[in-house]
Amino acid sequence: MNIDRGIDFEKPYRDFCAEMKLGSFMSEKSAKIFVAGHRGLVGSAIVRKLQDQGFTNLVLRTHSELDLTSQSDVESFFATEKPVYVILAAAKVGGIHANNTYPADFIGVNLQIQTNVIHSAYTHGVKKLLFLGSSCIYPKFAPQPIPESALLTGPLEPTNEWYAIAKIAGIKMCQAYRIQHQWDAISGMPTNLYGPNDNFHPENSHVLPALMRRFHEAKANNAKEVVVWGSGSPLREFLHVDDLADACVFLMDRYSGFEHVNVGSGVEVTIKELAELVKEVVGFNGKLVWDCTKPDGTPRKLMDSSKLASLGWTPKISVKDGLRQTYEWYLENVVQKKQ
Repeated sequence: MNIDRGIDFEKPYRDFCAEMKLGSFMSEKSAKIFVAGHRGLVGSAIVRKLQDQGFTNLVLRTHSELDLTSQSDVESFFATEKPVYVILAAAKVGGIHANNTYPADFIGVNLQIQTNVIHSAYTHGVKKLLFLGSSCIYPKFAPQPIPESALLTGPLEPTNEWYAIAKIAGIKMCQAYRIQHQWDAISGMPTNLYGPNDNFHPENSHVLPALMRRFHEAKANNAKEVVVWGSGSPLREFLHVDDLADACVFLMDRYSGFEHVNVGSGVEVTIKELAELVKEVVGFNGKLVWDCTKPDGTPRKLMDSSKLASLGWTPKISVKDGLRQTYEWYLENVVQKKQ
């Protein structure tokens, strides 16, 4: 099929952006805002941030109250509630094992959620929508730090491609609605997140909460050492979820553009440095042992967040302070509930 490369598909969105009045979000504290996925790590932080900023009309629904995979239920919800703004933080998430075991769920459920919410938001007159994705949208061998322009330039990491493809489709859906309907749908792509309401499951949690749990249990059991896989040399970037929530409010207020925006801390730590920090915060006095017979994984993964920084946003929470806050939350909400 021949495609006329001379057609400027992005002109309608540029014309639309020229008419947009940025800064209106923060002046509408009583506007109805639907935060989809408000019980998760990201959604709960966004709710806290909005409430702290004085927003008084948040619309929140649990999965039992609103099944986002049901087109008719989502359509009925938007027809009844008519929110002014939408932040789409709902998603089916999981680690490598879950992605490998349930690939149909990870691509299917996420595509359903995104399609239903984005389309109903548009058809029912939502003023602006923010779609949240993940750094896994980028190619496995993307340049470091990873710029937004790296999207769709190479093969994905096979272990989470089902989730990644769904998230890429969400970005493209927002862009398509901007082009065709001149509708203000934007996308933000966070780096590795941590904080209150994280998943501390012993088998399928991510590296930071997994380390925190292991050091805590080792301390409680008076263990002499904790063994961690690999050499500790890989570099990783972490962002406290409260910083992400702050960035989301900033984007809702100050950004209206076609391209998605990376949201990262810009700070790299080695896995060894991270483990030592978690060990210190938890107060484990035993030995940290590295099992170098186990794989390290990707040597470096850092997002280029210079675009967001150029707009005027920077993170505020250091890794050490964020770890302290997260451990306090873990003690109060995970450990105490077991006792």
